[in-house]
Amino acid sequence: MRTGHTYTDHFRLETRQHELLGLDLGEGIARRVLVLALVLYVLWDGALLLLLGLPSKVTATLYLLPPGLVVAYGARPSTRVPRRIALTGWAITARYLITGHRPVICGGRRAAYRSEWIGRRGRWAPRLTLLTGSSVLGPAVDRWLGPDTDTAPAGAGPVIRLTARPRLYGPDAVVRAHGRRAARTARKARTQGVAA
Repeated sequence: MRTGHTYTDHFRLETRQHELLGLDLGEGIARRVLVLALVLYVLWDGALLLLLGLPSKVTATLYLLPPGLVVAYGARPSTRVPRRIALTGWAITARYLITGHRPVICGGRRAAYRSEWIGRRGRWAPRLTLLTGSSVLGPAVDRWLGPDTDTAPAGAGPVIRLTARPRLYGPDAVVRAHGRRAARTARKARTQGVAA
């Protein structure tokens, strides 16, 4: 299997904020992280101000800690796609779990056919194995996940699972296959020549 390498990460340029409100930030903080933190704090604290009012000594942690943790862990490079931040991967995963499958065709999106949608059980069940097992919440989670579409309808045979694996053939295998085909056509020509 061939492995590709991407070198663009070495050339990533990002602006940094070295001073904020007269406070020296040393090497600086990436401005993208600062903007992300500002947006999250405004949204989170705005919602909490509407629900709970002004923070007290007891609720101050609730106002500061959740957006701080999301920024601290979400601004790191993703483990799956290093060009993205982890928060982008979380958002894509959450969108998939909530809305289902939207295929990307020719650089644009089209509405998926009914056969292309992945049901709620197919999307959530691998992530909820602990809850669907012998947990107290098992029956409620099973009802929420909906019917199991992998079971065969009444009167049908067992479900067939296809496991297609692509194979890459080298030039030597192609020459051998072509040689067999040429030998077959020559044999066929001989047998037809004898019959005529």
